[in-house]
Amino acid sequence: MTEPWLLGRYEVVAELGKGAMGVVYRANDPMLNRMVAIKTINTEEAGHEGMAEYEARFYTEAKAAGGLNHPNIIIIYDIGKSGHLVYMAMEYIEGKELREMLADGKPIPVAQAVDIAAQVGEGLAYAHQHQVVHRDIKPANIMITPEGRAKIADFGIARMRSSETRTQTGVILGSPKYISPEQVVGKRADHRSDIFSLGVILYECITGSTPFNGEGLSALMYQITNHDPSPPSASNSQVPVMLDYIMAKVLAKAPEARYQSAADYRDGSARAGRRPDDDQTDSGRAPRRGAARTREAAGAGGERGCGPGPLADQGHLARLRLAGGDAAPDAADQRGRNDRVRVHADDVRDLDLARPGAAAGRRAAVGTPRERDLRHDRRRGPGHRDRDRRDLRSQGAGKRREAVK
Repeated sequence: MTEPWLLGRYEVVAELGKGAMGVVYRANDPMLNRMVAIKTINTEEAGHEGMAEYEARFYTEAKAAGGLNHPNIIIIYDIGKSGHLVYMAMEYIEGKELREMLADGKPIPVAQAVDIAAQVGEGLAYAHQHQVVHRDIKPANIMITPEGRAKIADFGIARMRSSETRTQTGVILGSPKYISPEQVVGKRADHRSDIFSLGVILYECITGSTPFNGEGLSALMYQITNHDPSPPSASNSQVPVMLDYIMAKVLAKAPEARYQSAADYRDGSARAGRRPDDDQTDSGRAPRRGAARTREAAGAGGERGCGPGPLADQGHLARLRLAGGDAAPDAADQRGRNDRVRVHADDVRDLDLARPGAAAGRRAAVGTPRERDLRHDRRRGPGHRDRDRRDLRSQGAGKRREAVK
């Protein structure tokens, strides 16, 4: 594009990319003298009869998203129409999509991945508090600035795209790998669907692949609704085991079994995957507000805070305490390791129940009632049954004598 052209009052200077619903441009706002990103949508694709409804819905959704003002959400400045194009002018970000960071199929450092997920969780928590649900959280909709700040894009447009989704005919607009089970079966998506999608993104960041990878669309849909993915630590030894429990909960099939708020998910993943010294990055950026709250809650113990929880598998707890070492750690190392595994008591309970095979494993370890009785008999030694019968007879005789008196 050699010559700038006008879209409303904006001077379009370059094309940034194309999406499923339109084109994204970099433009100059001459009134405020600032660069903006403009995302256009062609209303002619809705057909002549549905054009008015489509345009009205665009304005409604864009206005709802335009009310969001948060450091981890790309701000919407303006909406308008030029010919058959409706457009949305938004904050222009110098950076790259998270999708580009994951393009080579390799995991990114766990601390960085957890930090990105925590920042996205903060943005989602703010949006959900204002009754706005994204419904299409994916790496392509997460921008990472050179300073490491994560920003969520496409709030208004994603909501429009999801309203056009049709699973009955096998046509899904959006990114099937990141959608929730309730979206697959055609149910209404709420804020817990965003939490599930963010869990899929974190899983991909720390393992290099998404948890659901069916060869075709039908196989993928089946995996999302029925398959329990392997723990991330099985693919990446750098992943703390406690983060496996976090992922098991956030990727639960039933929405009520997941974290019920993005803030809870943000804090849980931060406690499991971050160390206190990770809150201050190499660039000297101050600790984020959510990270500070997490440290304060973990250190104070509070109403819900606690130390390492009573996990069902004590082998996991031992590995968490010693982190692979044979010798007992000194006091400073032990405090650091305890900080890494500090979680809420109810989180541990829920995660333990959500872990695949947890109940069966406990039954196998304890045994049936008959097996427990046999073990008890062996411990008491031979002849215990005769002693029990003599004791019962003597107790009965004593009661009869008391009755006669």
